[in-house]
Amino acid sequence: MKIGILGGGQLGRMFIQNALNYDDEFYTLDPASDAPCHNISYFTQGNFNDYQTVLDFGKDKDVVTIEIEHVNADALAELENQGVKVVPNAKIVKTIQQKILQKEFYKANNIPSPDFEVMWDGNAKIMMPLPFVQKMNTGGYDGKGVQVIRTEEDYQHLWKEPTVLESLVDIDKELSVIVARNENGETKTFPVTEMVADPKLNLLDFNICPTQLSEDVQNQIRSITETFLATVNSPGLFAIELFLDKEGKVWVNETAPRLHNSGHQSQEGNANSQFEQMYRVVKNLPLADTDTFTYSGMLNLVGAEGFSGKVIYDGLDEVLKLPKTYVHLYGKTETKPGRKMGHINVLADSREELMDKLIKVKAMVKVRA
Repeated sequence: MKIGILGGGQLGRMFIQNALNYDDEFYTLDPASDAPCHNISYFTQGNFNDYQTVLDFGKDKDVVTIEIEHVNADALAELENQGVKVVPNAKIVKTIQQKILQKEFYKANNIPSPDFEVMWDGNAKIMMPLPFVQKMNTGGYDGKGVQVIRTEEDYQHLWKEPTVLESLVDIDKELSVIVARNENGETKTFPVTEMVADPKLNLLDFNICPTQLSEDVQNQIRSITETFLATVNSPGLFAIELFLDKEGKVWVNETAPRLHNSGHQSQEGNANSQFEQMYRVVKNLPLADTDTFTYSGMLNLVGAEGFSGKVIYDGLDEVLKLPKTYVHLYGKTETKPGRKMGHINVLADSREELMDKLIKVKAMVKVRA
């Protein structure tokens, strides 16, 4: 099959690396000439937000998928009209890429998500009690397009464009669960992972699997995933980001209709990775076993503050000496502060050992120029 991917970043790169176990042709579209997929696929440099560019890219493909949701969903809909298979479908991409539609989807389907109101412009009267979170309707990614409004003085910092105002959850843990559905309606769910964020960068720092959750919390998550998969009405792989509050209630933060940073530890920690699962979804094959082997975790490698330029990885030689430790670099030649450059997966026999190893590895590596 000719498989087209909108986006040529690290997610597409790792998808293709895994899918090379099979026999297909892979085409990618990305605005950056040196995108991570440019040298491992039939690469087209172009804007995946431009209607005609997406249409021209996808019209001769057997299937078109995405590795970033901020693409032209109208072009995806037209490709569907022309008989091209689009995974996930254009309707759910359009719903998820707009926070307002995404929140309304949760509300309509009784999926627990924090209370919200929509602010279309800066002149609206705000009813949401303080403190609350403001999320841009479109374009937010990796912690960007999100801010917390805590006091009346903070109102001066409100963005004036269409946004969602959302109740602030008293968070105990941030969790993620990756689910998959193929065209035949078969579904699979990966074990829940715990996400530990870097408070300064607002990016994922560590990812830990399995999590330590009560039976009640696990049941809440199971209900959320079952409802989502029953109502999404599209094949695809989806990362559902969750909040567990301090009273034991689970809330959906948001969903990504694609491969996700919170699933990277599945490369070595699970019977099959999220990338294998995504391939099977795209091809409408039987879905893969998602069982965990042991405790697994992931550490993001991000550009250090104060460094921009040709990347240098300090400490990788020492990391490569460690047992059950796996380095994944993204093929990006230029680093800048906070840029995701790679990740390291670690396996361990206990949660305590896993955390010790992740902290040790983080201290060993520096991404600089």
